[in-house]
Amino acid sequence: MFSRKKDSSDTRPIALGSPGAGMSRANGTTIEPAYVIERYAAYYPMNHKRRGMAIIFTHNKYSVPNIPLPTREGSAIDCKRLKETLTLFGFDVKIYQDFKLEEIKAVIDTVSAMDHHDSDCFLLAVLTHGEEGDYVYAHDCAYELSTIWTHFTADNCPSLAGRPKIFLIQACRGNKLDRGVKVQKDGVARYSIPTHADFLFAYATIPGFMAFRNTTEGSWFINELCKEMQENGHKYDFLTLLTFVAQKVAYDHESVSNVPEHNMRKQTPCVVSMLTRLLLFNVV
Repeated sequence: MFSRKKDSSDTRPIALGSPGAGMSRANGTTIEPAYVIERYAAYYPMNHKRRGMAIIFTHNKYSVPNIPLPTREGSAIDCKRLKETLTLFGFDVKIYQDFKLEEIKAVIDTVSAMDHHDSDCFLLAVLTHGEEGDYVYAHDCAYELSTIWTHFTADNCPSLAGRPKIFLIQACRGNKLDRGVKVQKDGVARYSIPTHADFLFAYATIPGFMAFRNTTEGSWFINELCKEMQENGHKYDFLTLLTFVAQKVAYDHESVSNVPEHNMRKQTPCVVSMLTRLLLFNVV
């Protein structure tokens, strides 16, 4: 557990008070993915020329009308740690700090239109404040996460069809707090691919609850994720790694705050997987 330093959360203040999803570029149902692997292969191929792009949207300061969002102290540590870890795994990391929504959309439009056929996978991380209903904050306003990820479905980004698309979300998903409980020890073949297959969403917390961030050590979730990847990233598949990340966040962390309601609270990461194979990062 971190030393007793002040923790914050990635949500806007409780006392204070959508863009639609991206449209498909393809009207038909037939696409030509960059590669076709055996239908029931257990693992995603990790032997392309490149690991793939890793996009990080990190937000520290905001200018949202009528919503005075606090500065995300400790976020720079998360960003640095995440970049180092992903670079170690061969990702081409691009960082975009304090971007406005239209700037984020422009980046997403550009990246989703790229040819990713030489890449193993794709990763995108959002480090920001958030709210219930899968809303997160750009520098100037809130937006739905679907504004980002729908651009990478198989019909919108065919070169990533059949490849893992990982989304890491360090943000609150509401204002609820977890008080915790005390525990006492007693291919060849052609086949159709669903447009929403091969996505993985790893959230810092469950729907409706806050996500904590240590002001000097960074967020619990990103810190434990980076440590787990560096220690066991080539040993276990990614879903197994995320299980261990959830274990560390749930059992090893408890909030420290001058606000009584926010003190001694717990957090549980949440993983939503549409992966169709095991994702194991080989040694680069």
